[in-house]
Amino acid sequence: MTTGTPPPTARRRSRARTFVPLAIAAWAVLEIWLLTVVADVAGGFTVLLLLAAGVVLGAVVMKRAGRRAFRNLTETLQQTPGQPGAGGSPPAPSGTRGNGFLMLGGLLIMIPGMISDVAGLLLLIPPVRSALSRYAERSLERRMRAAAPGGLSDAFQQARMHRPDGKVVQGEVIRDEPSHPDDNPRPPLTK
Repeated sequence: MTTGTPPPTARRRSRARTFVPLAIAAWAVLEIWLLTVVADVAGGFTVLLLLAAGVVLGAVVMKRAGRRAFRNLTETLQQTPGQPGAGGSPPAPSGTRGNGFLMLGGLLIMIPGMISDVAGLLLLIPPVRSALSRYAERSLERRMRAAAPGGLSDAFQQARMHRPDGKVVQGEVIRDEPSHPDDNPRPPLTK
């Protein structure tokens, strides 16, 4: 007896689920190979010193970026209108963008390996960080526009409703429907 429904098909794996593990494995093999080549040329003690210096430098970079991000958050919260000592103007952009990429750079420097160290050092250069930040922002906005309604991007669009001058509109929904006594079975708490 057939119902006329097609048999269920297996879902295809996305490209990311296929290629990301392969890319990580290839990167790890390449890092190990490069460390052995450097160890043959410069010596094992030199490689050990390079790895230790990478961990220390990466930790310093991550700590500095974390402090900067916390300081920016504190300044933003203190400049929020309605807070004591805050002016009526919105907070001015502080100009220190890319703390996430700075932390990523510190993390890449901390990971043992020459390729990750080079990538981390590249992220320490401010023009590289700002270019990556602009690219990531444009890519995220493009994906949010292309996403189906009702998904996570719809929630982000709801949260980003701004007036034309860029200020966030605070509000409350008020219904004009008359309430019926049958709708509220409980008596009010205060009279």
